[in-house]
Amino acid sequence: MTEPATATPDPPTPAGPLAAGEVAAGARLLAGDLLLPAAVLRESALAHNADWMRRFLARTGASIAPHGKTTMCPALFERQLADGAWAITVATVPQLQVCRRFGIRRVILANQLVGRAAIAAVLDLLAEDPGFELWCLVDSLESVAELEAAAAAFGEGTGLARPLRLLLETGVAGGRTGCRDRETALAVARALAAAPHLALAGVEGFEGLIQGDSEAAREAAVAGFLEVLAGLAEACDAEGLFGRDDEIGGEVLLTAGGSAFYDLVAARLSAVRLSRPARVVTRSGCYLTHDSGLYGRAFERLLERAPALAALGEGPRPALEVWSLVQSRPEPGKAVLTFGKRDAGFDAGLPVPLWWHRPGAGDQAGGPHALEGHVVTKLHDQHAEVALPEGSPLKVGDLVGCGVSHPCTTFDRWRVVYTVDDGYRVTGALETYF
Repeated sequence: MTEPATATPDPPTPAGPLAAGEVAAGARLLAGDLLLPAAVLRESALAHNADWMRRFLARTGASIAPHGKTTMCPALFERQLADGAWAITVATVPQLQVCRRFGIRRVILANQLVGRAAIAAVLDLLAEDPGFELWCLVDSLESVAELEAAAAAFGEGTGLARPLRLLLETGVAGGRTGCRDRETALAVARALAAAPHLALAGVEGFEGLIQGDSEAAREAAVAGFLEVLAGLAEACDAEGLFGRDDEIGGEVLLTAGGSAFYDLVAARLSAVRLSRPARVVTRSGCYLTHDSGLYGRAFERLLERAPALAALGEGPRPALEVWSLVQSRPEPGKAVLTFGKRDAGFDAGLPVPLWWHRPGAGDQAGGPHALEGHVVTKLHDQHAEVALPEGSPLKVGDLVGCGVSHPCTTFDRWRVVYTVDDGYRVTGALETYF
């Protein structure tokens, strides 16, 4: 006779370290309360960086629409808006939908809006909430025609409260998107001005990928690109191509600026003179978290070319760290940590060991300690190889905190990022939506 099936009871919840997302305020990273690896944001660095950017914007008169793709963390978006950010920037329609899900009211889609499904999704969002403000990019006559046809057809149904706001994008030879010459750009702008369901709302560019044989040559090339962008805005204004105030929100947008050259962007675009009000918008995505590599070096260079900005005080601090454990000392001069490519970005440089700590009695006292001369030499999926200097204190079981380069490609590896105080006690858990 077959025994009746019985429900298998759920296994007991083990005591001990917290799983991601099951965080309680006060959990102690240095005491080993968290499952590692874990990504953390230092609260003091976030506050310092936000304050520094506020002072920079007040000095230059520019606004900021930070690129949300860096963190895809609505809680950080809300923090940035509360700090005075004018809008949030995104790169894709799914990212835009995340913003709308969390109530973001003003967004720049810093990309071409192409494809039937994407255009329909954007038009639906605009129709659902006439107060929602959105700007998209355009760089071709084909895109103008596609957008006008879609908006016109949509208008036969529920309709839009106003034309679709578009920013004319200019680019550079060998770069990504954007009109490559003034004649093409003006032809696109004229087509926009003639399209009943579209409105030219400003000009846009991205200078972050411009290269040069030296830092000085690169900066000269960026300056040249900004001259083209400024000249294009003035030419569009002279021809009366920008939409009416009620169509574009009362201001022409002049926007560029990643996380390396926002000083140059703010200075040059603020000097543009139009016949109507304009707003200069930089879009640095990494200012809030900063980093221990790419943007750390970029900021040092920024101070070299704009030493007056030193008056703003100490510059941005790295806020984002990935913590793991020493899991092996397999040979002299080498340690292996419990994180890898699945946990930290490596496209702009390998992670940098910054801190170490040995949990145990009095594990909060005096920690963590700075690490010097330790170098991550290779990442595997879940392992990091570290070359050790002579006399390294690291032993199996020690905690190691690493800084990262280019925060975008570390954030997208985590569903939950912890915030911590300066004693590495957990103050919160932030969800990401990649």
